[in-house]
Amino acid sequence: MFACESCAGTSRRGFLRYAAAGLAAGALPFGRAARAAGDATKLSADDALAKLKEGNARYLKEPQLCQVNLTAARAANASGQAPWATIVACSDSRAAPEIIFGGVDLGELFVARNAGNVVDVAVMGTIEYGAEHLGSPLIVVLGHSKCGACAAACDVVAKNAKLPGSIGPMVEAIVPAARKVYGKAGDFIDNTVLESARMTAAKIAASPLIAHHGGVKVVYARYDIDTGVVDFFD
Repeated sequence: MFACESCAGTSRRGFLRYAAAGLAAGALPFGRAARAAGDATKLSADDALAKLKEGNARYLKEPQLCQVNLTAARAANASGQAPWATIVACSDSRAAPEIIFGGVDLGELFVARNAGNVVDVAVMGTIEYGAEHLGSPLIVVLGHSKCGACAAACDVVAKNAKLPGSIGPMVEAIVPAARKVYGKAGDFIDNTVLESARMTAAKIAASPLIAHHGGVKVVYARYDIDTGVVDFFD
């Protein structure tokens, strides 16, 4: 990983450290060499989870660092992909997985995003494809604080809100979680975020295709938009 030229002056020491590491690894982030087409990651689910945690810690410690060697990264992955984690994330523009997990490179994360990080047929098929055909060992359902979709589901439960267009049917997937935590101690929306992510992770784990792969791990997580911290749960 390298520091962008525009931020190098902010952390010269960090830039030199990451640049030296990149040169020693053939100028590819994380020392990853080009993979042959069809080769799956050799990381276990636990290794992948540790890698995400380390990446989030790096994001918190040195957020000015970002990728610049995209041409080499694109060439390294052109013949095939072998992502080591599948992330089901919200479309919220403040919660991009590739950024909050430390600026991961092309070819590393298999990401499905929609408002509320819910799983419909298309997303479930995406997840199953990642496990079955790409060998992704880890699946993370990533909720986040201040989620608008979860807030809308809370309004449906607490205020009998009617949502326009396709927003209502979309939020229906989150409403059961909101109903389950309604009236409980704590913040209603944040409780819904966690419960919805937990229920979604359970739904994914129950997929026969996912269950068939004994080495695949399913967890859920919450990203705090204010602090940048990702907390994991299983």
